[in-house]
Amino acid sequence: MPDGFRHSFVDAAGTRLHYVQAGPEDGPPIILLHGFPEFWWSWRKQIPALATAGLRVIVPDMRGYGRSDCPKGVSSYHLDHLTGDIVALADALDIRQFDLVGHDWGGIVAWAVAAFHPERVSRLVILDAPHLDVMRAVIRHRPQQALRSAYIGFFQLPFLPEAVLSARNFRALELMLARTARPGTFSADDLARYKEQWAQPGRLTAMLDYYRALMRRSRRPLGTIEVPVRILWGRQDQALLPELAEASAAQCRDAELIIHDGATHWLHLEEPSWVAGQILDFVRIRPPGLTAPPPRSGAWHPPAAPRPQQS
Repeated sequence: MPDGFRHSFVDAAGTRLHYVQAGPEDGPPIILLHGFPEFWWSWRKQIPALATAGLRVIVPDMRGYGRSDCPKGVSSYHLDHLTGDIVALADALDIRQFDLVGHDWGGIVAWAVAAFHPERVSRLVILDAPHLDVMRAVIRHRPQQALRSAYIGFFQLPFLPEAVLSARNFRALELMLARTARPGTFSADDLARYKEQWAQPGRLTAMLDYYRALMRRSRRPLGTIEVPVRILWGRQDQALLPELAEASAAQCRDAELIIHDGATHWLHLEEPSWVAGQILDFVRIRPPGLTAPPPRSGAWHPPAAPRPQQS
């Protein structure tokens, strides 16, 4: 897969992770985490801009995805293991502190890394991923969110989700991507690349085990996020209501929520320059020609108090 990026592998506390790197080796490090059902390639539209700005860009395949290890068993995908991978990756690269960006499941993991290892994260950028402590409260007050999250219940079943999602050359997953994004967001070539990854042995089950582990095993509350956070959210997200973004921002000591009225869940693919500009603006790097334009709906800063009660 020629792409001009540097591909490497690292042993992250016993898990072999594949990662892509771009930009100067001595630049400020930034780690980008992809979501379901993608792999490192989901950040291809941001990597060049961030690297050109002087950042050391590190983009791993999360465990179970891409060319990283795919351990068996639901317990292998507990949030503690997922966050441990990111800290171990940084340790292996001799990086003490880094900026962190995450979308979807990568965002969920990024929230947890910032919560449990705040000394490692300089700044946190989240794209369409909720702070897990607020999920139950929002679902209780907004039945619409419960309906949008119903697929997670389906993913808990054994075998059937794998059979349904892989049938007819992953037709269901292909339709999911196409129907939840702007028309044309996922090209035929994009989908072919994704299908190549999904078809690797054990990968589809590993992707689903993220959801299974989240529901079946208890986890530590994330609590208040102490590091500075910028949350980017697509108002047209069909899976996650903007209320989740607002509740997540209120769980942070210092957060800024920016909602893009025209974007969906896949805003990093639909608005690549805007997302790259927002990231660079937040980490205080503003190269000529790539700026973060004002969001269409403005920025919202959560009140310092009171904070919503954790569920």
